[in-house]
Amino acid sequence: MKAKSIHGSTFEALKRELEKSMVADFHPTLAIVFTSIHQDRKALCELLSSHGIDIVGLTSCGEFMDTNHSNGETVMLLLEMPRSYFTILFEEVGGQTFQEAVTSLTRQTNEAFANPAMILCSSGFNSKGEYFDGEGLVGFLKKHLKPDTPFFGGMAGDDRTLSGSYVFTKGQDSDCAVMALVLDADKVQLQGIAITGWKKMGIARTVTRSEGNLLYTIDDLPAVDMYLKYLGRKDRTGDKEYRVLDELSMHYPFITPRDNGETVLRTPLKIDHAENALVIDVEMPTGTKFWFSMPPDFDIVDHILENASQMKAATRMEADALLIFSCAGRVDVLGPLIHSENEGLQKIWDTPMAGFFTYGEYGPDPSGHQEFHSGACCWVAMQEIS
Repeated sequence: MKAKSIHGSTFEALKRELEKSMVADFHPTLAIVFTSIHQDRKALCELLSSHGIDIVGLTSCGEFMDTNHSNGETVMLLLEMPRSYFTILFEEVGGQTFQEAVTSLTRQTNEAFANPAMILCSSGFNSKGEYFDGEGLVGFLKKHLKPDTPFFGGMAGDDRTLSGSYVFTKGQDSDCAVMALVLDADKVQLQGIAITGWKKMGIARTVTRSEGNLLYTIDDLPAVDMYLKYLGRKDRTGDKEYRVLDELSMHYPFITPRDNGETVLRTPLKIDHAENALVIDVEMPTGTKFWFSMPPDFDIVDHILENASQMKAATRMEADALLIFSCAGRVDVLGPLIHSENEGLQKIWDTPMAGFFTYGEYGPDPSGHQEFHSGACCWVAMQEIS
């Protein structure tokens, strides 16, 4: 497999970079595209299709490649590999139910190859402000995919506007869909992991009333009042202009335990003032135990890079390409160190890299279980097996 990563701030700039990359010894068959909602996705698809390049695309909350970080631009990872090694599946949740969509995706994945692997993509928020059920998607896949099928990926972003995030490929574009790049794992090896770094703060708490994604009470106290007061924002109680996601919960999500002993983040997206409830990205049923959290220490970057180095040494893998799906919240928490995290992974694997900032991540946790994440840095190295 040959790979190149390119970027452009405008369609014309990207077109020039694509044409420069198409040299005699490089003929890409696939482009993995991360782009701002303000870029022209239709034009991007038409450009790539005119060169005979298949497309897996997501909108972003910021994008990066190799040593370049941007906002509002487009990055692409161009791959040259036989089309017999991959297929692209796209299922929109609209004319069919969520279960029908993921059932179809799972069936086609199992039929595609004897030993499949997936780069898994979905929308994040749709234009109605509804959050895609990443937890439900992963739960279904774990039950119905062939055993030990690995998947890595992320939820599309929308420049953090919560106005609608999109997945797209040739002829298809949706703000409520799931898409998979299904690979023949006998031909293409995937190695990677998802790590968060948030830490528990204080004592365990209990959800004492919730309905769906609405969290009403914590330890029998109003959840909104308790959350704002506990984190020093009591003065914003009742302020309908307060953007709790940007100004607070990206730094201070909740931590809940998984059955396997690992933990997962649950993030308040906004305040429903009419209901006096926190709107959570993934529902926390009544009775859920959880903790308030502290953001990662700066040594989380060293931890992630050390983990990547150890995996490379253990697998003796020489990657052909690298993808990174990093939570949009990590930008606020890590500041300039987010560049060190992304660029450090690229240097370790020493291969073309592309990535974007997401509304949720898909991939194995440190114990090896495939999960849906929030707040994670999820990376995956790809290598063609000779």
